[in-house]
Amino acid sequence: MNYIFSFLILSGITVAFLSGRMDVVVNAAVTSAESAVERAVSLIAVVSLWLGIARVAEKAGLIDAMSRAIAPFFRWLFPSIPKGHPALGCILMNLSANMLGFGSAATPFGLKAMQELQSLNKKPDTATEAMCTFLAINTSSVTLVPATLVALRTSAGSKNPSEIVGAVLFATTCSTLAAITADYVMRITNRWRSKGL
Repeated sequence: MNYIFSFLILSGITVAFLSGRMDVVVNAAVTSAESAVERAVSLIAVVSLWLGIARVAEKAGLIDAMSRAIAPFFRWLFPSIPKGHPALGCILMNLSANMLGFGSAATPFGLKAMQELQSLNKKPDTATEAMCTFLAINTSSVTLVPATLVALRTSAGSKNPSEIVGAVLFATTCSTLAAITADYVMRITNRWRSKGL
């Protein structure tokens, strides 16, 4: 990808230089940089709020309580994770942040979850079933409220920034069901192969 993007950027600059339109490239670069900073600043508040709420929930023991409440569902999805393991809390926080559309806030919890899952890994150079399942669900996560996307649409001047909520919920539900199904099929297939069936 680095080579492709480098080629596109360099070819665009070359064509602009040869056609005498370098001012267009400079203006686009400056405008895009300003827009990126504005978007980043507008998202800081949303991400900071969610991380603060997550920290309070963690300190108050809410994460542990929620982990116990959804343990039966997690037991089916992650049968190899021991009951009460810290990885479950991290996975829960990651999925909760994704469900609320805070992808940036979900990243630290995802990294921590992978670190905790790695502590259970008997083959450190190979991903476990739990890691693959978590990655599949994290990538396709159901989004109940796409808060970041709504914030971006609001900052871009959309007249109805929340009109996408229904479509996002439907699409992400379908993608999550597909990911869980594919993960389950691959898990069973790998077990059959390892048994020589």
